[in-house]
Amino acid sequence: MDLKSLRYFVAVAEARSVGKAALRLHMAQPPLSVQIRNLEARLGTALFRRESDGMQLTEAGRALFSRAKEALALADDGFEAARAVAAGRRGRLTVGYMFALGYAVLPRLVPELRRTLPDVELQFVEMSVHTYESLISDFKVTVGLCMPPLLREGIVSAPVGNQPLVLAVPTRAAVARLAAVPMAKLQGIKLIGLPSLNTENTAGASPVAALLRRNQVSVQIVQRVETVHSALALVLAGEGFAIVPACAAVGSPPGLVFRPLEGENEGMEVAVCWRRDLDSPLIKPFVAAVRSAMK
Repeated sequence: MDLKSLRYFVAVAEARSVGKAALRLHMAQPPLSVQIRNLEARLGTALFRRESDGMQLTEAGRALFSRAKEALALADDGFEAARAVAAGRRGRLTVGYMFALGYAVLPRLVPELRRTLPDVELQFVEMSVHTYESLISDFKVTVGLCMPPLLREGIVSAPVGNQPLVLAVPTRAAVARLAAVPMAKLQGIKLIGLPSLNTENTAGASPVAALLRRNQVSVQIVQRVETVHSALALVLAGEGFAIVPACAAVGSPPGLVFRPLEGENEGMEVAVCWRRDLDSPLIKPFVAAVRSAMK
């Protein structure tokens, strides 16, 4: 039984007249009468009694009527859901984010997403430089808020911002008294290193290494950790200094200060990354929301 037959039946039942129902359906009366007779023939029972005050539902008709209205409402809801998903108004978005960006970006991004995508279900997954490739490539996250961008074949990266690199030092360190740290001051220091990235574009694999190389500064890497927050913990413990993105200062523990590097404007790029073959109308409004949140 198709939905059209149910719509015809419900229209006649509500109007209690084939003629009035035909007007509502914008069709001629004879074809509608044929449709009702065919429906009764398929069911093997009468659905209406033709009386002087109009067409009345039989017991079988009443049983069908309530269920037919329910089925039509569900179908309409399904059609609207499909249109909403296609238009990017509904759906589910699993957002991966680098832990270092959490405190700095999520408090502004989440309200922006709730405002611009109110009917979209949101789920958030923490990522690191060791996990973000597999999470994005295996569709475990729809989009990833990456720093630095994931440079891989088959992955799209849309730039959304930039985080300046700063030096994290204990408050008791001598350089903590400087407003900005000259690069020459870093010569020979003990540095807590972030993980080296194994990307196809090795030139952009390590912004920190590129910064030191550009300024001809040699340092002693005493530890290499997976996350910015692990690096900050070791800086606080007195193991060395760390060059980190400026967003690391948001939510950092007491006892640390963050100083800009004198004469250095380049930083670490932030991008929204997703699989190129992912066809989701939610990506475009998500990227717009991230850019708005990172202004």
